[in-house]
Amino acid sequence: MEILNDSDKKVEIQYPCKWSYKLIALTQDLIELAVKELIEGRTNTLTHSKTSKAGKYVSMNLDILVHNEDDRNFIYETLKKHQNIKMVL
Repeated sequence: MEILNDSDKKVEIQYPCKWSYKLIALTQDLIELAVKELIEGRTNTLTHSKTSKAGKYVSMNLDILVHNEDDRNFIYETLKKHQNIKMVL
């Protein structure tokens, strides 16, 4: 797959590769539960990223091996649809 970067040059993604998703939710526990439910059986790393200034939201980084573009997109869409997750970047 090719993706445009900031200078409109195409970047080629070589699969399999480690991919990072930023997950935003109300609490870290909600993110951890969603990842456990959706990514069960796949090795991943989940680390705290930020807490919003007012403390209403927390973001975490999910690093996981993706095998191809369909796999990468499936994980994104699945996370995005989970009731605990407010946003996936």
